[in-house]
Amino acid sequence: MRASRAILAAAFVAAALLLVLGILVWRDPYRVVRADYVRQRLAAGLSTARVEVGDHRWVYAYSDAAPGDAPTVVMLHGFTGSKENWYPLAKRLRKQYRLLIPDLPGWGESLRRSGADYGFVAQSARIAQFIEQVAGDRSVVLLGHSMGGGIAALTAARHPREVARLGLLDAAGVRFKDNRFGEQVLAGGNPFAVSDPASLQSYLDTVFFDARAKPWIPWPVDGIYIARRRRDAAFEQAVLDKIGRSDERFLPGDESVAIRQPTLLLWCRQDAVIDASALDLYAQKIPQASRVLLNGCGHMSLMEQPGAVAQAVTMLIERGQPR
Repeated sequence: MRASRAILAAAFVAAALLLVLGILVWRDPYRVVRADYVRQRLAAGLSTARVEVGDHRWVYAYSDAAPGDAPTVVMLHGFTGSKENWYPLAKRLRKQYRLLIPDLPGWGESLRRSGADYGFVAQSARIAQFIEQVAGDRSVVLLGHSMGGGIAALTAARHPREVARLGLLDAAGVRFKDNRFGEQVLAGGNPFAVSDPASLQSYLDTVFFDARAKPWIPWPVDGIYIARRRRDAAFEQAVLDKIGRSDERFLPGDESVAIRQPTLLLWCRQDAVIDASALDLYAQKIPQASRVLLNGCGHMSLMEQPGAVAQAVTMLIERGQPR
């Protein structure tokens, strides 16, 4: 009798929990995606924090598992990306270096202000503030991917006291060799737009070359993610207008001649977004930079070949340049 009551009570509790979970998901379906992001973060050994910097609330992942005198590595994600893109790399670096991985203002869990400027110039100024406030007096290695690479380059050029070393991964900000992605941007479109399952697949096929690295997005997560990207469509277009079609679009490359810090330029040969010709264009402006060209990966080097990227970043930090 007692066993039957215990089973009944357990079933009641399980049903109640499922009901509560169902209500929470119904009110905010994106909770399902965020729950998986939490799983990824915990697997990478990272924590999260919030901070007010300037007029934005920032959410960032971090790790303090490294020795107390270790440098701080700040990682900036790309267009339509988020801090979670860096987790495969962070997992490999967290015991060597202090890590700060923010959602850039306007993206992910960080605050988005209606009508605010989220272009290269505005974001680079915000990053300098973030580094000053959160990184403290530690030496800072600034890594930027794609759009985040353009922001990182401009930050290093304009705020050299805040950045000791720089890593640009598949970085935006220069006039690379024409490809389909660039032509669509210049024509006024958003090649990364996601509005249905077909465009979601196209997006993944564009940014990833290695099929094994593509994230698996099962039902119902795919529909939830698509709905979120639909809601973000106007914001994405506004940012792309700024970083891809305004007079700011090549500013990171133009001003990178002022970069004196040890620098890593890392691209993937099969990048269908920021063509690998951009590596040489940045190298012309940053002659002290070391160049790493990986094979067998696309735009998401940090997710497709995190081991190789971790090795290059470690070399940059420990020796000043990868070899």
